[in-house]
Amino acid sequence: MNLPHRLDRTIVIQAAPSLVFSFFTDNERWAAWWGPGSTIEPKTGGQIYIRHPGGVESAGEVVEVTAPERIVFTYGFVGGKPIPPGSSRVTIRLEAAGFGTRLHLLHEFAETDMRDHHVQGWRYQLSVFGNVVMDLANANASQAVDTWFASWSETDASARERQLASVATTDVSFRDRFSLVDGIDELVPHIGAAQKFMPDMRLTRRGNVRHCQGTLLVDWTAHAADGAEKGRGTNVFTLRADGKIEAVTGFWG
Repeated sequence: MNLPHRLDRTIVIQAAPSLVFSFFTDNERWAAWWGPGSTIEPKTGGQIYIRHPGGVESAGEVVEVTAPERIVFTYGFVGGKPIPPGSSRVTIRLEAAGFGTRLHLLHEFAETDMRDHHVQGWRYQLSVFGNVVMDLANANASQAVDTWFASWSETDASARERQLASVATTDVSFRDRFSLVDGIDELVPHIGAAQKFMPDMRLTRRGNVRHCQGTLLVDWTAHAADGAEKGRGTNVFTLRADGKIEAVTGFWG
């Protein structure tokens, strides 16, 4: 197959390569970023089927699988237009990038106009891909957020440190109108000092965590010991690829 025209794209996803690669080998995960009913047989000679939103169908055949590093498959449209099945080739290559994954896409075509036709399609599809991977990678984000808030009510410094260490990086940063703190070793006494000025205050999450590719938007409420509401606000959490909190910015009101 003579395929001289290349479409190259590279993205970084804040999730481990093994998790990222599973979206090329598991039918349910494959369908999560292509569309319901899409399937893949992750073996040489295995068939791929994609049912795009709107009912457009694509198909191809797996040429090579080396988990969790590389998968190659042919690609075309079941209806034959704009290109028939088997007339182009897609290579996905993964490599570690810190705690995350760098994904390289190469899509090879026989004609330049077909390459250009797919540029925006891959820009969009890999954006969807990154989101569905991160939704799974950060499936337990709400528990981490709740532990973070609970640490602000913990009066024992050692217990508070253990709570924070279970959900945050050692160099976690915290910023709000009253805080400019880096590291758990600084945050633990900072919270202790806050408790002196706001004794028995409780911070609780209000509503669901809103998540996009490792950034969380979380509303919270502050209550006094008698349950009276004392304030509301929103925190922006940034998660590392392993799910630990690496930065928090808080907004009152």
